Amino acid sequence: MKPTSAGPWTLARGVRWGLLVAAGAGAILLVMGRTPICQCGYVKLWHGIAMSSENSQHLSDWYTPSHIIHGFVFYGLLWLAARRWPIGLRIVAAVVIESAWEIFENTDLIINRYREQTIALDYYGDSVLNSLADIGAMMAGFVAARHLAVWMILALIIVMEAGVAFAIRDNLTLNIIMLVWPLDAIRAWQSGG
Repeated sequence: MKPTSAGPWTLARGVRWGLLVAAGAGAILLVMGRTPICQCGYVKLWHGIAMSSENSQHLSDWYTPSHIIHGFVFYGLLWLAARRWPIGLRIVAAVVIESAWEIFENTDLIINRYREQTIALDYYGDSVLNSLADIGAMMAGFVAARHLAVWMILALIIVMEAGVAFAIRDNLTLNIIMLVWPLDAIRAWQSGG
C-alpha cells in the first residue's frame, strides 16, 4: 500500500500546526504555575496602563507591538536562513521560537531580571492568556510580513517603536538593551528623570 502524503506545508497548514505549538506552550506555562488570566478575575481586550499589576495580563497592551515586530523579524530571518522551506514550515518554526521565549520570559530568572534592571518593578510575569495573545500577535506580524513590502515593514517598525516609546517610555529596543546591558541613562529617562 502506497503511503499517502499529508499535503504541502501551506501557510494555512502551518498556522494550524502553530496553534497546536502555542497550545503546548500554554500547557507548559500552566504547569509552571502561571495564572490562566489576570488575577483581577476578568479579561480585557486592551490594558493601557504599563505601570500596573494588570500589565501583561490581558489580551493586548503596550507590548503587543513588540510581538508583531517579532513576527516581522522572524519572517525576515527565516526567509534568509531557510528560504527553501515552505512558508507553512517557516511559520511553525517562528511559533516554536516565540513560544520558547514566552516560556523563558516567565521563568524566575527573567522575571527577576526585568524587575531589577527595567522599570517593570511590579512585573510578576505574564498570564497564560497574555502569552498566547503575544504568540498570536507574532503570527499576525509574520503573515503580514509575507504580504508587505520591506519599506512598509521598516516604516511600521519605526512607527510602533516610536509610538510605544512616546506613550510609555519603553519598547522592544529599550527592553532588549535593559535586559542585556542595562544603562542608567535609559533607566532614569524611563522613570521620568
